[in-house]
Amino acid sequence: MSRTPAPTALPAAKPLKPLRGVRVLSLALNLPGPAALMRLKAMGATCLKAEPPGPKGAAAGTSGDPMGQYNPQAYATLHDGIKVLTIDLKSEQGQARLHKELARTDVLLTSFRPSALVKLGLSWRALRKAYPALSVVAIVGAPGARAEEPGHDLTYLADAGLVTGLDLPATLFADMGGALMASEATLKAVLLQKTSGKGSFQEVALADSAAWLALPRSWGLTQPRGAVGGAHAGYRVYPCRDGRVAVAALEPHFAAALCAAAGVPMADLRTLFKPATHVAIAAFLAGQTRQQLDRLAMDHDIPLHTLAA
Repeated sequence: MSRTPAPTALPAAKPLKPLRGVRVLSLALNLPGPAALMRLKAMGATCLKAEPPGPKGAAAGTSGDPMGQYNPQAYATLHDGIKVLTIDLKSEQGQARLHKELARTDVLLTSFRPSALVKLGLSWRALRKAYPALSVVAIVGAPGARAEEPGHDLTYLADAGLVTGLDLPATLFADMGGALMASEATLKAVLLQKTSGKGSFQEVALADSAAWLALPRSWGLTQPRGAVGGAHAGYRVYPCRDGRVAVAALEPHFAAALCAAAGVPMADLRTLFKPATHVAIAAFLAGQTRQQLDRLAMDHDIPLHTLAA
């Protein structure tokens, strides 16, 4: 009796390296710049980072990047495989070293205020004159004329309406979103270089990152009356017997499967917005263990994820 051979697994696709051959030098400290540099390295770019000397009195080898001082583990992850140079940009020797690197750099990544770059002789006007093919991706807090204003991830999220209570946001959304925008801006700069042969200036504002992330809220989607803001009974976080469950049964077929499991008659999608449906589904989930809910998800194709209490 012949047997059908098992299908051969396809080989894993090699990661694309669209920035292979592109040299990026970063002066950006803390989180957004290094996070962007980590992504650029993953896309094949040759990435270097220049840091100031460590604090006076610190042990030898102490990073000049604050991230390296308050979270060495995060710093190590961000800089894995990236060559780090110690350069004092306020000294003549440091300036000479920097410009030696700039002469062979395709994209410079910064996170200084514009006035600080001017003081260091690194304004876009000065760099464009000295290195016509160099592009600059400048990470700032707020865009345009507001780039000198002090701020941080929390203030940008607050300004965008994404801080809704007294609890801190679960992660640094503006910083990480800004890192994505900075890597996108680098790709844009490289494409422009290849078509024009000239460098370009790209500004990335963390406030713009927060505003982009806030768009679903501004449209009402994540407001309390929105479908993904709590009004839809199939898209909420509920308590269960031994923890919590995040339910995302938003589409009609997922919602129907959830209602069937909970014993709720479903006429149409409006059923999921009725208070009685919320009560019934909450009662059903409260009586289930995480293990039971995980099995329910597999057996009935319901998108949910159980969590510890």
